[in-house]
Amino acid sequence: MSTADRVATAGIRILVLDDEPFMHKLLSHMLGGLGFTNVSARESGIDALVLVDSPQPPDLILLDLNMPGMDGIEFVRELVDHHYTGSVILVSGEDERVLQTTVQLVLAHRISVLGHLGKPVSLAQLSAMIDKWMPAVAPLAADRVYEPADLRAAIDNGELVNYYQPKVDVQSGAVVGVETLVRWQHPVDGIVFPDQFITLAEENELILDLTGVVLAAAMQQAHLWHEQGLHLRVAVNLSMETFSSVTFANFVSSAATSAGVAPQDVILEVTESRLMLDQRAPLEILTRLRLKRFRLSIDDFGTGHSSFTQLRDIPFDELKIDRSFVHGATRDRTALAMYHASLDLGKQLGMEVVAEGVEDRDDWDLVQRTHCDIAQGYFIARPMPAEDLVGWIAMWNERRVGLAASAV
Repeated sequence: MSTADRVATAGIRILVLDDEPFMHKLLSHMLGGLGFTNVSARESGIDALVLVDSPQPPDLILLDLNMPGMDGIEFVRELVDHHYTGSVILVSGEDERVLQTTVQLVLAHRISVLGHLGKPVSLAQLSAMIDKWMPAVAPLAADRVYEPADLRAAIDNGELVNYYQPKVDVQSGAVVGVETLVRWQHPVDGIVFPDQFITLAEENELILDLTGVVLAAAMQQAHLWHEQGLHLRVAVNLSMETFSSVTFANFVSSAATSAGVAPQDVILEVTESRLMLDQRAPLEILTRLRLKRFRLSIDDFGTGHSSFTQLRDIPFDELKIDRSFVHGATRDRTALAMYHASLDLGKQLGMEVVAEGVEDRDDWDLVQRTHCDIAQGYFIARPMPAEDLVGWIAMWNERRVGLAASAV
């Protein structure tokens, strides 16, 4: 660990909340070995809340669920009332189903939860969980609320930039496409992620203009890649608010024509959990887009409430299995069952199936073994600027040879 890393970890405040003093010593020792020296421990929720309300509240809480008095679930409810803005890791000896349900409950309270650890705690799993969280610590502390005028200026001044996350054919490993992910290159704050401005755009009638910028840039980039010999399908996420415009289908078609991109090479991704909010407008516009030969994808499949209805009513070409059913599914019977059910359904309907959230070798082996069509996730690559893709493909082509050899 570098000096800079030690300084960064030493400044992070971690609270261990568990009624067993042995767990205090064990987790404090593990965290110390990872470079975290600012660790506090409490045996009751009431004592822990005193720290939460202090001028320097914990950035991360390792929370036991089964405690006398105030249990972990009650403590989470108290965190909401106490306006806690840090993150939580659940630590418990309860079974997987209980832990998964509790994770969803914490998320429903809009508290960041990194995941859950069973007892006895694995140092490797704890380290991996915190490693993924570390890059987010500074931005969480620096989050700010933007005004509609700020976003309007960003759109007008060309501050929105596209990043692209590769999608690969599972069996061959070949790169077959990318998903477009918009970022705001703020002149002061640096890279701003979409969860800080997409809702702002939707609520202030800016989403059509924003989508237009993202679509146009993605299609122009697809044309440039094609000229370089890279024939990639480019996927773009659509907000449900774009379907308020009856001319949206014509707009998308004109953008593709202007960029010189075939509609078949453009995938329009619609998030299923939002799709259920409207029935008629999406049906009309998406059907028109399908007639124009654009490919349609149902994103985050399985996380909404009307999955089967949407698959029946709208002519989707692609089904994307939500990452919560992919990453770690080999260690989670419930997630694995949902993964298999989604994959089988997509196959039976003649759809191309994409597994999102392929983040480690176990996830990759799962999608290969089950013959999923396409994979996407951090195990393959993180989102990157367009200019980095060609170099990354060269490195990936070398890496996939090793993956194929080790799978034999």
